[in-house]
Order: sequence, then C-alpha cells, then structure tokens
Amino acid sequence: MAEYLVIVESPAKAKTIAKYLGRQYTVKASFGHLRDLPKSQLGVDVEQDFAPKYITIRGRGELLKELKTSARKATLVYLATDPDREGEAISWHLAQALELDTTVPCRVTFNEITKGAVQKAFKEPREIAALVVSAQQTRRILDRIVGYKLSPLLWAKVKKGLSAGRVQSVAVRLIVDRDMEIAAFVPEEYWSLTAGLKTSEGKPFQATLSNRDVINESEMQKIMADLADKIFVVASVKKSQRERKPAPPFTTSTLQQEASRKLGFTAKRTMRLAQSLYEGIELGKEGSVGLITYMRTDSTRLSGTAIGGAATYIKARYGDEYHEARQFSGKNGSQDAHEAIRPSYVERDPEQLKDMLSKEHYRLYKLIYERFIASQMSVAVFAQVHVEISAGEYSFKAHGSRLVFPGFMAVYSESLDKEEDEGSSLLPELTAGQTLALSKLLPKQHFTEPPPSFTEASLIKLLEEEGIGRPSTYAPIIDTIVDRGYVTKEKKKFVSTELGQVVTRILKEYFPGIVEVEFTAKMEGQLDAVEQGNAKSLDVLREFYSPFANQLSHAFSSMEKISVADEESDQNCELCGRRMVFKMGRFGKFLACPGFPECRNTKPILTETGAICPLCQGKIVERRSKKGRLFYGCGNYPTCLFVSWNKPSTQICAKCGAFTVEKKNRRGEKVFVCANPACGAKQEERS
Repeated sequence: MAEYLVIVESPAKAKTIAKYLGRQYTVKASFGHLRDLPKSQLGVDVEQDFAPKYITIRGRGELLKELKTSARKATLVYLATDPDREGEAISWHLAQALELDTTVPCRVTFNEITKGAVQKAFKEPREIAALVVSAQQTRRILDRIVGYKLSPLLWAKVKKGLSAGRVQSVAVRLIVDRDMEIAAFVPEEYWSLTAGLKTSEGKPFQATLSNRDVINESEMQKIMADLADKIFVVASVKKSQRERKPAPPFTTSTLQQEASRKLGFTAKRTMRLAQSLYEGIELGKEGSVGLITYMRTDSTRLSGTAIGGAATYIKARYGDEYHEARQFSGKNGSQDAHEAIRPSYVERDPEQLKDMLSKEHYRLYKLIYERFIASQMSVAVFAQVHVEISAGEYSFKAHGSRLVFPGFMAVYSESLDKEEDEGSSLLPELTAGQTLALSKLLPKQHFTEPPPSFTEASLIKLLEEEGIGRPSTYAPIIDTIVDRGYVTKEKKKFVSTELGQVVTRILKEYFPGIVEVEFTAKMEGQLDAVEQGNAKSLDVLREFYSPFANQLSHAFSSMEKISVADEESDQNCELCGRRMVFKMGRFGKFLACPGFPECRNTKPILTETGAICPLCQGKIVERRSKKGRLFYGCGNYPTCLFVSWNKPSTQICAKCGAFTVEKKNRRGEKVFVCANPACGAKQEERS
C-alpha cells in the first residue's frame, strides 16, 4: 500500500523517478500548472495591493479532484516539480489547491534524474521557498498588467488582435531598430590588394597590403603602378604559439544559440527536446532514463563528480595529455542555482545510444555531451607565423597558422556568429632580408556592410547580454512575436513587419520605459532582489504601476487612431475581383478579401510540397484542419478531394507503382511508405 504521494509536472518525469523510489511511493503528474489567472479578465486587483485571483485552469478540474483524493489517502505529499522559479510556483499552487500544510517540509528538488540524486533529494525535503514564489508571482502580475492594459489600447488605436508584453515588446524593438539601421546604412567603397609572391625556390604564397587605406579604383591603379618596379623584401618574421581554450558547458541560452547554429533547431524545438532528455527517454529494458541535467540554468558550474567522471573518460579515450580539469566562473548577474547542462551519466556515450534515440534527440544529446567533455580537455595549440614584407614605401603582411595539438578540438569546436579562421594556412620558410619575386597583383573592390539581421541565435545572445527576460522565456517570446505578425522569418532571419514597426513606434512614444532595454533589464534585477529577500514584491509593483497607469491614461486620451494597411497579394478574389490581402489568424497568415463585410471570401496560403496528386495529377499542398493540425490535400479542392495526414512524396513505390508518403522510423530517419494498404512497402530515400 502506497504511503506517500509524489507530484511532478509530466508523465515522462513521473515514470522515470518512480523507478528509483520504493513501492510505498505513488508518483502522479500535474501536467504543469493547475491554477492560473483567468484569461477573460485582468485577474489582479490593483486597488487591493495587486492581489491575484487564481482559478483552476479549464479542463483541469477532474485531474485536481483526482490529486485531492490521492493526497487525502497519503501519509505525506511530496512536491517534486522542476528546480526553478516556475517549478517552485507550481508546487506552491499545488499546496494551496490540495490544502497542504506548507510548514511541513514537502518540497523535493534534484538537478538530474538519476537514482542517487533522486533518493538523496527525498531524504532532504524542505519547505516551499516563499521568496522564490513571490518573485515568480511578481513577474506574473507585472506581465499580466502590461499585457491586459496595453492590448486594449492597441485594439482601439491600431487593430484588433494585437498584444504587447513587458519582454516581447523589447524583443520586437530590437529587431525594428536593427532593420532601421540596415535601411539607413550607406555602403562605403574600399579596396584591398593581394600580392602573389614566390621565394627563390619557387614556393608561392600571398600577402596583403597593410599600410594604405584605398577608397577607390583610381587610388588602387596608382598604387599598382608604383609597385611595378618595387623590390619585395621580407622585413620581419615572427613565430609564436597561440592557445585556444574550450567553451564552457552549456547554459540554457548558449544551448539554444548553438543548437540554432549547428543543428538548425528553433529555441522552442531545442527546449522541447532537452525537456524530454532531462525527464527520461525509453532505453529498451532499462526503461525511462534521464540523460541530461536540468536544462533551465544560467550557470556554467560543474559538480566534482561530473569533473571526475569526465577526467576518467578523457584519459581512457584520448590520453592524459588531453585532460585538463576546469571549473568555469559564472557571469555577473547569473543566479547560479543549478549546474551547467551536462550528461547525467558520462559513461553513456552518444554513439552507444544512437539506435535507441530519435534522430533529433541523438543530435541534441551529442551536442550537449561533446560540449561538456570538451570543457574538461586541454587547450588547442596553433603555431603561427607573422611576416612583414616591404616594397618601397608599401608594407604587406602574410599570416600562417597550423594546428599542432588539437586538445579539445578533437571532440568539439564552438560555432560563432563570425567564424574564425582556425585552419591550416602554411607559409614557406622565410627569413628577414629575403628577396621575393612578384607573380601578380590582385586588386579587389569591397563595400562596407550593414549590421546583420537577427537570427534566433543572435537575438537570444543579445537578450541574455542585456539581461532582458530569462533564458527559459526566450522560446515563447520568439513564438509570440512571430505569431502576432510583428516580425517574420525570411531565410532564418527576423524581419520586422509594418505592424511591428507601428506598434514599436507607439510604445516608444507613449511608454518609453516598457521598450527600453535598460528599464527591462533593471526590472529583472528587481525580481532577483525579491527572490533574494532584498526587495519587497509590493514595492516593486507599486513603483512600476503608478507611472504606467498615468502613461496609459494619457495614451488613451491623446493618441490618434492609426491605420495599418494590409499587405496586398498577387491573387484576385474569385467572388468580387478585388486584390486579396494577407491577414494574420490563429494558425498564421491567410488570404482575405479586403471587401469585408460585403465579401467574406478567405483562402489559405498554400505551400506546395512538390508531390503530384495521385487522383487528378494536381499539385499537393499543405493545409490546416480546424484544430490547426497540418495535413496534405490536392490544390484542386473542392474538385478533387484527395487528402493525407502524411506528406506525399515525389517517389513512387518500387514494388507496386503507387505513390508513397513520408514517415520516420524509430530512429527519426526519413522513410517512404507505400500508400497502398495492400502493399505497404518501405524504402529509403533515393538521390
């Protein structure tokens, strides 16, 4: 008979930790929050010290009833939700809803879901951390006030369906400001000159002009004419060694950035996969196993056990000379509540698990594993040669680099927004005073470039650097600003829309604090101070609300209504002939007739798959069901009624000649399955 009830957020986590507890424990999932502020109203009484009104989330009533019944039967209830602010808040809400005695130590936290960590945590339960809950609740109230007070203003003055947010609006502003920089940028011309040189032994190499700034072609032509009779002589040769240190193990932010650069994953996709790697993956007979430590962290700290495990692995796999134990210091402002993201078991090499993981899980686990191992390895060593060459009054430079000891680069090398040249670039043996032969001069015209548009990785990097939001919020922030139509993604780069620019301009004018980077970062610091007991929640809320309320009143009374024209498409309405426009709906963009309400014609924006309809030879396109689920249908609908939940492919079944659909096998690899039920043949992708 079970004596103790353990509540976690997810069934996967429940299944994993249940293995490590005895039969006297029953583990159930709350499926996240059971209570929240109501969606239909503000839910915060600003006149009564910002008292929140919490209600049971719609659809969670039966689950709450079930948990209450189980709690009444249990000798003790343990709350083992995630070890962060949100997890602490979920535990507090559960305690309130289940009417638990919060003075009894019932809160259990662990940074990794391993047998040792889980069993140790249950021996050391604590009370719910009131200050952590207060900080989370303060954030929730602030965000609710901004969202529910500002959004009606935007509906009244701009258009229905818009929203504003304390952090999302700053993210939009960053993208808008960058686009304005790019639009205002005036490129400037400049030239570079490369000299192709040879030693007396005929060994070729190149050097670049270094002591002249050339801004146009006429200047370049003059320099080239001057060089025609000059003698090229080696002025100096400097040899050195350069060391490159490994990057720290991942934090939430750096994992999102690196997964974007290396794997092409969105922040949302990365966090979804990391969550399941933390909570547990089915590994055959072993059952569910948590493979990584907690993935919401701003710390690069590693435990002694993890450092020791890495040392054993590295020495056995690569040799003693490849090992260098290393602890990383956290950046200023980091909470450092948890370890860095690392594998829970260093002995679980990614290649050993490859056949048991989906392709996506394997790729992300491999990234986390290799980054952790590399962080405990020796520096990479490069031999470098810097050569200065004189030709009359002109100076040229040549640089050679060669990797002499790979160190951590034998395992992993960090991706950067601007990649460094770390490859082998060898120069012939050169000595000072040596005369060189000029083979050719290679002039090249360049133009200065504007700052780059934000990618997910670079936006997340800036948000973290500026202290805007918290890494766990970056994925939903990005989703929101795209879904609201404030920005779009074009070739993986963010571009602000006219709507995003208009809303940003309004907020800058009437609510400068809301979209000021410094203001938002300061607010994050105040929330941290609440958690640390150095500030009171009520003081933070009052300090924010009074000026905000005045600004809101002024905006409602003085702001003119702004019209944002809908973007016009190249398609005409079949019913009235008007040129259709793009609209933003619940499931993204769609086409609508601008003649509404006289003409109510709408059409989905169809994305062609490249496949041909097996019924009428029309084009297969992507469609959405009423619930938003993606399916595939014929572009000739309603004349042709062909539909498929699986994506039809361009490949034909080699066995029976029927069309095939794309599916994934248990390893996440693409396979093509015959759509003919009588056949059902599977085949690999053909090039």
